Parts: sequence; C-alpha cells; structure tokens
Amino acid sequence: MSTGAPVFQSFTSGSCGNCSFLGLKSPEGEVSGILIDAGASPRTVKGVMVSAGLSLDCIKAIIITHDHYDHIRSLGSFCKKLAVPVFATWQLHAVFSVHPFTREWVARCRRVIIPGEWTEVAPGIEVLCFVVPHDATQTVSYAIRAGEHRMVFMTDLGEFTPECLSFASRAHTVVIESNFDVDMLLGGDYPYELKMRIIKGFGHLSNDACASAVKAFWHEGLRNLFLCHLSGNNNTPAKALECTGAALGEWGVAPGTVNLRILPRAVPTPLLYL
Repeated sequence: MSTGAPVFQSFTSGSCGNCSFLGLKSPEGEVSGILIDAGASPRTVKGVMVSAGLSLDCIKAIIITHDHYDHIRSLGSFCKKLAVPVFATWQLHAVFSVHPFTREWVARCRRVIIPGEWTEVAPGIEVLCFVVPHDATQTVSYAIRAGEHRMVFMTDLGEFTPECLSFASRAHTVVIESNFDVDMLLGGDYPYELKMRIIKGFGHLSNDACASAVKAFWHEGLRNLFLCHLSGNNNTPAKALECTGAALGEWGVAPGTVNLRILPRAVPTPLLYL
C-alpha cells in the first residue's frame, strides 16, 4: 500500500449538499484519491480543487453513502464528466439505475461493494462500508485506509452503532455527524412529524449523541475529529464545538491535542493534511 501523505478537503456538508475529497500526496507532490458523495457540482469542486493546487483528474473514484438528494444530486454529472468508478452497494446501484439524476450515466461507472469487505477503490486507498440507521433506501458509513492512515466517515446516522464504535476506536481521523441541538429542534418551527423524523433512531445524530459517541471512541491515536452535516436551522457551529469539546475535556484532552473542526455548510475547507 502507498505511504503517501493523506489529505482531505470538504467542499460542502449539510442538507445544502455533501461532498468531500480524500487523497494521498506522493513524495513527488502528485495527489490521487476519491470523492465521498456527490452533492456538489463538478464546476464547484473543480474551482475549489484548483485553488488548492489540485484538479478533477485527482479524483480516481467516487464512493456513495446513500441516495438522498443532498448526497447524489451531481453524481450523474460526475459520471458524465469523469467516467471514474462509482462504488456503492447493490441496493444503492439499483436506485441509481432508475433515478433521474443518475440513470443515464451511472451504468458504465458501476462498481459494487459488499458491506463488511475491504475493497481497493483507488491507488493506496481501501474502503469497507457498514450499514447505519437512516431513512434512505440504504445508508452506509465507511472505514477507510489511505496508506497508513485510518479514517472513519459517518454521516446521516440516526444512532451510533457498535460497528461505528469499533472502527472509530481505531481511527486516526473521524468524520462524524453533529446535526442538531435538541432544544433548538424541539423549540423550532419544524412540523412535529419532521422533528420526530430527525430525532428518532433513523434520522440524524444530535450534538449530545455525537459527544457521547466521542467519549466512547476517544483513544490516544485520534488526530482529527471533524463534525459534519450541521443543520442550518437547528444548530450552530459554536454549539456543536462546545458540546464535543466538553466531551473531550471530560477525558482530560487538552485543547489542541486533537484537531477538532467543523465541516461547514456550503463553504469549502482548506486542503487539510491529516
């Protein structure tokens, strides 16, 4: 396996769209990697990557977590423009074959992955997907090996499962959903049915649930902790950071020991060296 330096960039995270890049940078400075979800347009992704000294040619594959609009709305466009492999489960590819955003283009890019099995998806990068509770056709999170670096990417999960805990407890980088503040959600203007959809076990992870998960999987090898998919109506970056930061503090983790940051809505991060 390649021992290049792992790099990560979020283009957007939240109901406005979800799309990230994970890659390996060789000693010669060349970068290749994967797109995680396709909720941002190729034009947007290209502009951000060029600003970071990269290009769309760095994307060698795409992996998909589930079939909600904010995660796949540009998948067909990426298939058309890049024609790189798209890795997803049989259940998700069955949806993509008939979905209006993907059905014309995804067939030639289709690669099937099986939950629980490691699959090489790009040079030096292997992924293993595992099913998590969320109200889509099927939703998976990913354990990822990028060279020697271990990442877990967990978004849109209604509950933090034992399998989530197992992989996060061994990861150098964890991307985890911190979607809503309970008081903001329950006191807000959403219809009761929508509130219950979010807060019950097949919706999203609250700040408190995220913090509890962090307390469960914290370990000395954790370097980066990225909070993703924050609600624009029922959360704030300050609340999410405060909640998870307090959880780390309960473990006696000094500020700055772990790179704790928000993956913003509709705003790209810099290219992060993991």
